[in-house]
Amino acid sequence: MRNFNSGRRAAMGVAGAAVLLVSLAACGEKENSGTPGAGPSVTADTNLAAKVPDAIKADGVIKVGTDSTYAPAEFIDNDGKTVIGFDVELFNAVAQKLGLKAEYESAPFDAILPGVDSGKYEVGVSSFTINAERLKSVNMVSYFSAGTQWATKKGNPGGVDNENACGKKVAVQVGTVQLDDITARSKKCTDAGKPAITIDQYQAQSDATAAVVSGKDDAMLADSPVGAYAVKQSGGQLELLGDIYESAPYGYAVKKDQQAFAEVLKEAVQAVISDGSYKTALEKWGVEGGAVTSSELNPAG
Repeated sequence: MRNFNSGRRAAMGVAGAAVLLVSLAACGEKENSGTPGAGPSVTADTNLAAKVPDAIKADGVIKVGTDSTYAPAEFIDNDGKTVIGFDVELFNAVAQKLGLKAEYESAPFDAILPGVDSGKYEVGVSSFTINAERLKSVNMVSYFSAGTQWATKKGNPGGVDNENACGKKVAVQVGTVQLDDITARSKKCTDAGKPAITIDQYQAQSDATAAVVSGKDDAMLADSPVGAYAVKQSGGQLELLGDIYESAPYGYAVKKDQQAFAEVLKEAVQAVISDGSYKTALEKWGVEGGAVTSSELNPAG
């Protein structure tokens, strides 16, 4: 989950996608077995399409900024250029509902919201957690809910208790709310006279995952869809530990003065929830646990 400033994770840039694929292969994880592409086929809603501002629909395309380094939400396919993931398939469905096509441009995470504000991108789609600070600068349309999820090697050989991980070695990605979480947990350990948690920080979430698969670390914690996807792709080498906690909504980012466009995006999200294409996309990627039943514009962050 993106931190207050930097967000769910540190921005790694486009090169992070290569790290992801190499790391998964190195630790024996399976590649995504879902078929890459546009995702579920969606029929345009002419009434919704008519509400899209002329400036947006003139070219038939929604220009999207995304940090394509975060499987399973948005990452680069094996061809080295196509952006895939559940975020992509969901937004493709939303765009189709509006009679438009989404075109993705990979960018560092911290460049996306400024790009939305400048008009370079018409929408930011990159697992943005909705919070009060972001709502000061952009409109946000909710579409998914994610929290924190722990994972261990199959069978939990390290005997990790996520409520009491004192003395354990835990992998986490830098710049994430999970790093803040595990740091606070470690302090509670030492304040109580118990051994500190050894916190191993990695630039790429895929490297944190690989550290648990290899046995270097006892456990990891990450955004709930990331943890679920890692387990699904590990070929039985990993398992989830405990329940998802501290859930918060993800949102599409739209320029602050594009209120009408944000409103119709919200209606389009609701439409794909209603027609079942939303559920289809999430189930394909194994992240249906984050499904929401309704979309909101600028919910309290």
